[in-house]
Amino acid sequence: MSRKRISIRRRGIYLIPNLFTTLAMLAGFYAIISSVDHHYIDAALGIFIALMFDSMDGRLARAMNAQSAFGGEYDSLADMLSFGVTPALLVFIWVGNAISLTGWHKFSWLSAFVYLACVALRLARFNSVDVPDHGIAKRYFFGLPCPAAAAMIASMVWLGEIYQIHGAVSAIIVLLVTLCLALLMVSNIYYRSFKDLDINQQTRFIFPVLAMLLAVCIFFRPAHVIFMLTLVYILSGPLAALSRRRRRRHNLKLVK
Repeated sequence: MSRKRISIRRRGIYLIPNLFTTLAMLAGFYAIISSVDHHYIDAALGIFIALMFDSMDGRLARAMNAQSAFGGEYDSLADMLSFGVTPALLVFIWVGNAISLTGWHKFSWLSAFVYLACVALRLARFNSVDVPDHGIAKRYFFGLPCPAAAAMIASMVWLGEIYQIHGAVSAIIVLLVTLCLALLMVSNIYYRSFKDLDINQQTRFIFPVLAMLLAVCIFFRPAHVIFMLTLVYILSGPLAALSRRRRRRHNLKLVK
């Protein structure tokens, strides 16, 4: 009897995109260590560095035609750490340092958990739900992306450390904003993904100039500029949804 040889093909992984995903996870883990050590600005910087690496790995994978199921799952696990566990822990520790009341302590860890759970739900929906219109899926996210929510939390804590705002009122505001971010992540509001932007396409001269000015502003006032940019992006989703609803109502009135 002849034995049949079963050839097993070993599937490799793409090095460069997954390396950037690992660097993003490393930055998120550094932010966790900094939060535990009460170095809140370092923790915020770690989240922003993780956001930079996270934004690069997907683009590199598409540019190199190196997209894979392994890379997508690995990226989601890294996002869960860097933009889920890390901001939740940062909020809990920073607020706990500002509020010593027992009732608010419970509210702080519950708010942090709600945020963490919504990040997990957001990532699970992103990986599992099929969107029929691929054009919309490429241009928009359904729900607030968790990196933007994490950037908002990090910038608020960073500004609080710059201006030494450690009162109970500011801590309560941060908790309420954290809950709002959690709800936006699991909502059906559209947010621009900017995946359809072609960096190789010709553009007007004014745009590189504006990008240079923005980079200079970030260099001198990183916390302020990142906070404003993130706030504008977060508000753009609900404002656009309200605008579309008003247009629908106006069109219905015209039809009637």
